[in-house]
Amino acid sequence: MKILLLEDDHTYNESIKDSLEEMGYDVDAFEDGLVALDALFEKQYHLALLDIRVPHMDGYEILKEIRKAKLDLPIIFITSLTDINNLSLGYELGCNDYLRKPFSLKELQYRVSQTLKSYHLHSTLDVIPLTHGFSYHSDDQSLWFEEMQVNLSNYERKLLFVLVKNRGNFISIELIHEYVWEGKEVGENDIRMLIKKLRDKTDKDFIITAKGIGYKIAK
Repeated sequence: MKILLLEDDHTYNESIKDSLEEMGYDVDAFEDGLVALDALFEKQYHLALLDIRVPHMDGYEILKEIRKAKLDLPIIFITSLTDINNLSLGYELGCNDYLRKPFSLKELQYRVSQTLKSYHLHSTLDVIPLTHGFSYHSDDQSLWFEEMQVNLSNYERKLLFVLVKNRGNFISIELIHEYVWEGKEVGENDIRMLIKKLRDKTDKDFIITAKGIGYKIAK
């Protein structure tokens, strides 16, 4: 399996790369965010390890571009940041795990192994079971209730996609706005109305709300 590593601390970069290569992984290591982003679009990776504070493009911005382009790979952030708001932002954007510096190489190896195993086993599923008897078909991004397909508008389909990809984690109104409307000017009421429309077609508890945090569907 091929892993992309972005870490601008040269010592960390070398030790992480060496440790993962000892496990048999093929590792491309970078210290510059823009160079790493170019590589992500040029090659196929099974996992990306991203430091957050790196030159030219930080880890958050890279993750936004990955999710916008729908690249199918898990993301682990490497960071010394401990502030809950910073950690929450990463999960809202769709990261899969965090490694907080300093960490042991044994912890690194365990988290990489578990993330790869769970993500790629899960991503191979064409049908993803959801709550309240619904299921999501990833091949055509459709929603089903038992044997009946639920008719969705384009906006509803895009909202469902971002909720399913981040299921189990709350995503913010800002992220929904950016992904569903692609930056077009809409108000918070438009977003709430879209949430309501999808609830009307599923169940009132299908989408969970946390005031001031965002929305999620249960995993």
